[in-house]
Amino acid sequence: MTATTADALPPAPRLPKRRGVELLLLVGAVFVPVYGYAAVGLARNGVVPPDVAGYGAGLGLLALLAHLAVRFRAPYADPLLLPIAVLLNGLGLVLIYRLDLETPKDQAAPTQLIWSTLGVSLFIAVVVLLRDHRMLQRYAYLSVASALVLMIVPIFFPAVNGAKIWIRVGGFSFQPGEFAKILLAVFFAAYLAANRNALAYTGRRFWKLQFPTGRVLGPIVAIWLLSVGVLVLERDLGTSLLFFGLFVIMLYVATGRTGWIAVGLLLAALGAFVVGSFEPHVHSRVQDWLDPFASIDAGRGPGQLAQSLFAFAAGGMLGTGLGLGHSILIGFAAKSDFILATAGEELGLTGLTAIFLLYALLVARGYRAGLALRDPFGRLLSIGLASILALQVFVIAGGVMGLIPLTGMAMPFLAQGGSSVVTNWIIVALLIRVSDQARRPQPGAVETGIITPVAEGDR
Repeated sequence: MTATTADALPPAPRLPKRRGVELLLLVGAVFVPVYGYAAVGLARNGVVPPDVAGYGAGLGLLALLAHLAVRFRAPYADPLLLPIAVLLNGLGLVLIYRLDLETPKDQAAPTQLIWSTLGVSLFIAVVVLLRDHRMLQRYAYLSVASALVLMIVPIFFPAVNGAKIWIRVGGFSFQPGEFAKILLAVFFAAYLAANRNALAYTGRRFWKLQFPTGRVLGPIVAIWLLSVGVLVLERDLGTSLLFFGLFVIMLYVATGRTGWIAVGLLLAALGAFVVGSFEPHVHSRVQDWLDPFASIDAGRGPGQLAQSLFAFAAGGMLGTGLGLGHSILIGFAAKSDFILATAGEELGLTGLTAIFLLYALLVARGYRAGLALRDPFGRLLSIGLASILALQVFVIAGGVMGLIPLTGMAMPFLAQGGSSVVTNWIIVALLIRVSDQARRPQPGAVETGIITPVAEGDR
């Protein structure tokens, strides 16, 4: 053996891409909604719906196209993100279809399927066209300007269910605030990444919190206050709460100062008290939360929140079975704000827990990708996007279960709402792109035989 051969480094171990695992999980993610679709037909009509094969083929084709985009353009991406999104989206279509059977003149499932197709198409476009998530950092101020425009425009349109958050043109409508949250996450991530040292180590210290100088913290606070103020004018308190939580979480991640969490909770409680006391629309929801059965005692029958609680109670541990519940009694928001009540009644606590675990896993993998990255912008962006999903689930689930006052938002992927499902698919696409960068071997790793510790947990 020559000295050259003896001194040569052993070949670097090959990092698995896990695309085969993703494909296998996608098969299960498609099968579960197809089985649910068939179960609804059997429960309601005694026969399997004749179009179940078409539904399965359509959902499977969308999943396959998304998988191919990830396989060829983001081969090192987290293998769990796409299957979870497909499964949640498919379950949402099943639940909406099930409720459509109770409202023959108001069919929402076909429209939701179209929006889901558009969402997957944009998912593919983001994965294919966005080669590196760091490109978004260049457009921080364009992002925030676009977000503010999207939030301001609905003010000039009529209110729907007490909130001015919709743009309606003819038979077409969408909610621009859903897209604004991604743009604001990009801006917050870019600004905080560029100023993280000044935010963490300069300024005056009060109690256990380091307050940065106004020159550094002022612009981002001004943008946040302006966006929240616009949403308050539109009576979109759910999105206002989401933006506030996003701001506090990303500020904490950027600075590492736990005091920001305490300040955020204090300000959130103060703002909720003021708005809940003086804004009639919000005040009525607070009253319903404090006593959801007051309308029953007054002889007016159960309100939406009371009906939602009845649905959860009727579901018990294993549920009544798909198609056999009565959550349609909730009323006009059964397919949107209260879609979780249908899942709780017909799938029971067991099914509801499984859904929450899917959300938790989706958020956790987003956090994991962010923490594995070395660039501050990517870390903040990934954690911010995952936090958007987490905050939405908390706010909506807490509202329909009576844990917090109800706010009008859409459960990610499950609820009726085209703007919401499209936005959530874009969020998953960005998380796919970030996780691909996080798990990808670093330049020089093959030559030196060193595998970056970023991917240790995924081997």
